Amino acid sequence: MKIVFMGTPDFAVGALQALIGSEHQVAAVVTQPDKPKGRSGKLQVTPVKACALEHGIPVFQPIKIKTPEAVEVLRGYEADLFVVAAFGQILSREILEMPRFGCVNIHASLLPKYRGAAPIQWAILAGEEETGITLMQMDEGLDTGDMLAKCTVKIEARDTGESLFTKLAEAGARLLIDTLPAIEAGTLIREPQDDSLSSYAPMIKKEMGRIDWNQPALYLERMVRALNSWPSAYTSLKGKTLKIWEAGVKEGNTDLPPGTICQVTRESIKVQTKEGILCLSSIQLEGKKRMETRAFLLGYEVEPGIRLGE
Repeated sequence: MKIVFMGTPDFAVGALQALIGSEHQVAAVVTQPDKPKGRSGKLQVTPVKACALEHGIPVFQPIKIKTPEAVEVLRGYEADLFVVAAFGQILSREILEMPRFGCVNIHASLLPKYRGAAPIQWAILAGEEETGITLMQMDEGLDTGDMLAKCTVKIEARDTGESLFTKLAEAGARLLIDTLPAIEAGTLIREPQDDSLSSYAPMIKKEMGRIDWNQPALYLERMVRALNSWPSAYTSLKGKTLKIWEAGVKEGNTDLPPGTICQVTRESIKVQTKEGILCLSSIQLEGKKRMETRAFLLGYEVEPGIRLGE
């Protein structure tokens, strides 16, 4: 098949690489415009664009893909299929119906659960034991199209947003390649989504990383993992931001208010929460590098009774 690939972040690169290595032709890559980065303002290409340029594939970067000019560019590729993975723009009905086999999306959840921009992080936050990839025939709704294929990925006890991101990207690439022959042959049976079972996974924002110590330790431990590597779970220690990269849970409670350091050992800082104790094992104080708590405590004095987040 002649395929146009639409994607932007690292998550989409594996699927693009798999397509490039397959029997199918990647006619073009569509990705978001380059954006300035840092104080220098130097434009940074998207990960998908970098992959496309490495393989000599034409790249199209429309500011708005729904404009008549952009639609005509897409039409000119005469593609059999559009494959979409975390592209970042909404496609119009005209675009969805343009290719012979329509538009197929690689979505990082077991739909209809976790429709939306951040299914990976929200699956961890919710305490799910498994998630997966759904290949979906796109329609005009938000991740509401018919399901074409699925694969399941177990969420391990130590999985972070970053590690699960990597596992799902790899699973999505495999599922896409395995499913393309059936798409081309027209033998797939579409499965409509049950909207009554749907849930929404909104975009993660930086302020969501601020720890509310009035939450249970079990939830905060999931939060630490889900928001690793961005924006990270964070609080404050003596007026400075303290990022928490790894943490465990200890059952039991003290009489101290939530957010209060109740014990400091050689290996961890233990903090009382609403229910249970959160044991901080890898942290990063503002202006310092990330380090194991035991290394941090060698050069920074922390005593029980200090209240975090104040």
